[in-house]
Amino acid sequence: MIPAAFEYFAPTTVREALGLLEQHGDEAKILAGGHSLLPIMKFRLAQPKVVVDIGRIPGLDAIAAAADGKITIGALATHDALEHSAVLKEKCPLLPETAAVIGDMQVRNRGTIGGSLAHADPAADYPGTVLALDAEIVATGSKGSRTIPAREFFVDMLTTALRPVEIITEVRVPVLGRGTGTAYVKHPHPASGYAVVGVAAVLAVSGGKCQRAAIGINGVSGKAYRAAAVEKALVGQALDEKIVAAAAAHATDGVEAQSDLYASSEFRAHLAAVYTKRAVLLAASRAA
Repeated sequence: MIPAAFEYFAPTTVREALGLLEQHGDEAKILAGGHSLLPIMKFRLAQPKVVVDIGRIPGLDAIAAAADGKITIGALATHDALEHSAVLKEKCPLLPETAAVIGDMQVRNRGTIGGSLAHADPAADYPGTVLALDAEIVATGSKGSRTIPAREFFVDMLTTALRPVEIITEVRVPVLGRGTGTAYVKHPHPASGYAVVGVAAVLAVSGGKCQRAAIGINGVSGKAYRAAAVEKALVGQALDEKIVAAAAAHATDGVEAQSDLYASSEFRAHLAAVYTKRAVLLAASRAA
């Protein structure tokens, strides 16, 4: 398929990009890595009259530890950059583990964390991970920047808390200390590689018991979510297989599991429990 005709702009500053969005309104779409926008343009599910390519804006791809105990990740940082980032591997290994299972090498070399989060595909891998990390998304508009907690960012399928004239410029994640274990596991769709179910786990363990649990799940419903019932069932418990399995059985509490040609809602809910158990046990084994 060939996309409908469009006008192309490649701004070199965030301010210039925002100006183009203000000028063209709903007729404009942001292009980052292109792995979300271009496929739907080719199928003509989106037909923007203006494409604003932010890929040439310098400084939006940096990954660095900040003085406030967090790690800042530029919105244009690629999945490959996250996978191989030394600072993330040392201080927040959940993100490199997640990035490593996104698509294939070509996708990881071009796709960006900002583009993926802004698209908010419920089967994408980052949403569950940023929820489990209590990450912050920095959005920049014409009146300045604001910080959106990950818990407030994902509104519905393909819908976020971003305003019409805003661009994600940065993602902030915490430095994880000793005694914290993390894991991301998923059941990938055999054709697309997207997560039929993906589970991110962050566990703080002390004295052989779980002190804190954060479980982010994507692929199950119309948006990624925190599995609060699982978290509650884990805190204060020794993380043996029986206790973890009982907690993981609550992975879809309060959530309507999606059904499609690959997986029925019942099968997807079953996978959510299975992969939640796997993620928690793996994260627990890494807590030191």
